[in-house]
Amino acid sequence: MIPSFPDHFETERLWVRAVRPGDGAMIYHAIMESLDELRPWMPWARGPQSIENSEAYAREAASRWRTREELGMRFMRKSDGLLLGAIGMHHIDWSVPRFEIGYWIRTSQQGHGYVTEAVKGLTHFAFERLKAVRIEIRCDADNRRSAAVAERAGYTLEARLRWERRNASGALTDTLIFARLAQQVEQ
Repeated sequence: MIPSFPDHFETERLWVRAVRPGDGAMIYHAIMESLDELRPWMPWARGPQSIENSEAYAREAASRWRTREELGMRFMRKSDGLLLGAIGMHHIDWSVPRFEIGYWIRTSQQGHGYVTEAVKGLTHFAFERLKAVRIEIRCDADNRRSAAVAERAGYTLEARLRWERRNASGALTDTLIFARLAQQVEQ
C-alpha cells in the first residue's frame, strides 16, 4: 500500500517540491547554465534543449508523481526562490519499499552544500513519510562529485558494478551503488 504524503518539504535553506506544469522555463534556464557539466553524466542532457521540451518534461513528471511511478522534485533556495537543481526518486519498488535518488545542481551553485542538504532532506522524507526500508544512490564511478554527496549524506558504498553501462563517449564504465537502510536510521 502506498502511503499518502505531501508534494513538498523544507530543509534549513531549501524548499523542495514536486515538479509542476509551468516549471519548464525555470528548469530550462538551470539546465542551459549547466549543460556542459550535465552532459557527461545525464543522458537526457545530450539531446536538444528548449523551453518547450522542459515544459513537456514538467508535465510528464507531474503525471508520474500523481501515479507514484516516479517522484521528481526541484530544490530552491528559500532566501530568493532560485531554482538550484533537481532531485527525485526513481526506480521505485513500493512492495519493499525502495527508492533510488538522483540529483543535479546548476553550475553556479556548486560547492555550497545544497545538494547534500537536499539529499539528506529527501532521505529523511523517504524514511519518515514514504516508509522506505532502502534508498540507493547510483552514479558513474568517474563522477567523484556525485559519489562525495552520497558519502556526505551518510550513504555506504555497497557495490561497484564493473562495465555496467556506457558513458557519454561510448566507453564502458563502472557504476557505484551507495545505500542507506531504515534500520540505520533507527540506530
